Amino acid sequence: MAEYHVESFGCRSSRSDGEAIAAGLRHRGLHPATDFATANVVVVNTCSVTAEADSGARSFIRRVHRSNPKAKIVVTGCYAQRAPQELATIEGVSSVIGNSHKSLVVPSIAPGIAEPPHFIPLATLVNSVPMYVDKNFAHSELAALPFAEDANQTRPNLKVQDGCANHCSFCIIPETRGPSRSISLAECLASVERFVENNGQELVLSGINLGRWGRDLQPTQRFVDLVAAILEKTSLPRLRLSSIEPMDWTAELLSLFSAYPGRLAEHAHLPLQSGSDTILRRMYRRYRPWHYVEKLGQIRNLLPDAAIGADVMVGFPGETDSLFQESYDFIAAQPFTYLHLFPFSARPDTLAAELHRQQPSSTVAVETRMAALRGLAQQKNLAFRRRFLGRELSVVTLKGNQPGITPALSDNFIKIEIATLCPPNRTMKVQVRRLTETGLFASL
Repeated sequence: MAEYHVESFGCRSSRSDGEAIAAGLRHRGLHPATDFATANVVVVNTCSVTAEADSGARSFIRRVHRSNPKAKIVVTGCYAQRAPQELATIEGVSSVIGNSHKSLVVPSIAPGIAEPPHFIPLATLVNSVPMYVDKNFAHSELAALPFAEDANQTRPNLKVQDGCANHCSFCIIPETRGPSRSISLAECLASVERFVENNGQELVLSGINLGRWGRDLQPTQRFVDLVAAILEKTSLPRLRLSSIEPMDWTAELLSLFSAYPGRLAEHAHLPLQSGSDTILRRMYRRYRPWHYVEKLGQIRNLLPDAAIGADVMVGFPGETDSLFQESYDFIAAQPFTYLHLFPFSARPDTLAAELHRQQPSSTVAVETRMAALRGLAQQKNLAFRRRFLGRELSVVTLKGNQPGITPALSDNFIKIEIATLCPPNRTMKVQVRRLTETGLFASL
């Protein structure tokens, strides 16, 4: 029996794509391998948001080929969309399939079920390696992969939207993911229902630019309509919203937290990138710092115990010490409970790549600034966790391997260790006893 291994790099949407590919292979009779060294086929689902992500994908492909030279290696994802020729020249690669043709990954590995008759893929060959990539995303309707309801995960991602048209100056996603595309409301609800039927407890709603869901549908719909429909028309115990742009946190969306208490996880993630207005303008971000503060205030006033997180980029071209200090002071004044930090990485053919050539930030400065923000994030997270000592939290249990301990995640995004063994995928109340290094220790 053929065995497969899917390795996904990058964001929640990429992981969701990887889960869907794995489910498609299972449905066609393949079995998951214990690891890539024993698999007959290895799918490498790449990220390309940074140069480091590109390098990591190339290194992984070479490692797979060294340890398993007979494996068929299929490379897909954002790197495959951006630079298919680079990947096709790596020894061991069997095919390169961009995001524009991602729905071809499963049938290219396990043919046998009729494919859409209106679509005939045209492959370009490099070193005899077929590449399926359309820079214009002319077949973008085929890029939406089905929800993997049999993925055997406790908190799977339901990707309902792909692509972005914001064109931030540093970002390559419009090129690698194409324009915004939405899964229909009916398909979304059907996926949620299947998850609930399988006794699912928490579902994470995800997308590349999630708040833009529905804008491309006919008739046009809004993201708040999707969230409200899931809560109203299904019995899903808990829905968690992944990253949403600041200006898409509307009053209507926030009102759903009050309308459905306990069913919308108290967790808000708003990409920030920088707290400096000058840098935000150079990034072509669509909000100003004062807009962001207003949204955070609305969220914190409504949800005093919620986790609030942000993405922050360090070392954008032209970020001087004073501009970084402006960003640092802004972040320090906000009610963040965690930060996702990453250094600027110049992506080919973006405006910021040219700015980087003209005004690069030094490596030493970037490392120093990253360390300062890491320290600030740790302080904020520790203060947040301390607030819940002795209190009761609602959690969903996860899979673990530590004797006598069950890992879990709280409604407000805190890692929990429960002092007894519990089956995964259960929602329950726990009593917080003490702090751990990165979370909280609790008992039933």
